[in-house]
Amino acid sequence: MLTKLKNRMSGPQMIALGFFLIIMAGSLALMLPAASRTGEPTPFITAVFTATSATCVTGLVVVDTFSHWSLFGQIVLLCLIQIGGLGFISLGVTVSLLLRKKIGLKQRGLIQESFNVLEIRGAVRLTKQVVFGTLFFEGTGALILSACFIPKMGFLQGIYYGIFHSVSAFCNGGFDLMGRYEPGSSLTGCNGHPIVLVTIMLLILIGGLGFIVWSDLMKNKLKFRRYSLHTKIVLCATIVLTFGGALLFYFMEKNRLFSDMTPMEQILNSLFCSVTPRTAGFNSVDTGAMTDGSKLLTIVLMFIGGAPGSTAGGIKVTTIVVLFVYLKSTLTRTQGANIFGRRLEDAAIQKASSVFFINISLAVTAGIAICCAQNLNGVDALFETFSAISTVGMTAGLTSSLNTFSLVIVALLMYLGRVGSLSFAMSFTDKKKITHIMQPVEKINIG
Repeated sequence: MLTKLKNRMSGPQMIALGFFLIIMAGSLALMLPAASRTGEPTPFITAVFTATSATCVTGLVVVDTFSHWSLFGQIVLLCLIQIGGLGFISLGVTVSLLLRKKIGLKQRGLIQESFNVLEIRGAVRLTKQVVFGTLFFEGTGALILSACFIPKMGFLQGIYYGIFHSVSAFCNGGFDLMGRYEPGSSLTGCNGHPIVLVTIMLLILIGGLGFIVWSDLMKNKLKFRRYSLHTKIVLCATIVLTFGGALLFYFMEKNRLFSDMTPMEQILNSLFCSVTPRTAGFNSVDTGAMTDGSKLLTIVLMFIGGAPGSTAGGIKVTTIVVLFVYLKSTLTRTQGANIFGRRLEDAAIQKASSVFFINISLAVTAGIAICCAQNLNGVDALFETFSAISTVGMTAGLTSSLNTFSLVIVALLMYLGRVGSLSFAMSFTDKKKITHIMQPVEKINIG
């Protein structure tokens, strides 16, 4: 029965179901008395929300990670973050490879769907690169962070904190244990520590580039001309968004949020404010104290996110670049949308438009629903919903004050953001027969 159901399910359906089951299993584990510091069972809605946030590598929390969860609960969260970041498909394939089992065509198709690659060829090789690359980067980050934390926390605590924050940063999870100093403080206590912030930023950026880009960089090294069009777009967009965003944050907060910092700290925190919305969820300054301009810029960066096939969320940098290229071709009346000497296919433009419209509609609709339910500040509500759908985890201080209705909405947004709103919608239509009949054309006025 289960085998027959499995064979009938499409790739997007299996991924959506898989993430749902992992969230439910994580919720049950977090509800255990052993998962909380007090030894009392955690309420169902809190456990589900936290498990969803961890599995969807978001970072939004209703209780402080350090203050509420015991060591067992924190390890459960760490496992969920790792599974959510890499994807359970890649972990399952890795286990099969270790057991020397054959990877069939169905499994290769799931890898293709999970990593959002265009070809099924080389799927197993890509999985190996992803797993080994993840271990290398997370391990390196853990060593550097541990060296920073050990003098202050002690040997074992320093190593544990180094591992936890390295995994959380690389997987763009946004969970932290700095509540031991001040609940909900994230990395604000490290905003003057360049090694910690730079390490976290590099882990976020590397995790957010995407596994396809890793493979291309390993193959072609620094030879930009040999990169695929996908890699060129991701690298250029990442550089523009990172440094462009940092410049805007610097000018908007230089005499406000950064006024008590040295010039070097201002630059460092400007970069961190630009990197973390795409889509890690850490913050080195009080997000709620930002100017409205900085909050809107953060919303834009959260909405864009990282690269396809990465640990990051958002609509992805390739989506926004495709839409801008198409806009340019429309304004200049150019035949075809061209970039880097190549013409984009029409299907890419259609998919980019669909992803953009679906995500922005979900975030805005959810923001309005939350405002109606609780009469909250509109900008802060949108900040929360865009953070959720983009699986970022940044908050303007609203999460802990949300009622059950709002928490369910935010949790659903996180789930859709991780699975992919378009993929989730298409999972219900993949196997439906659609009659391809061309309807008569009639012109309408646009603009």
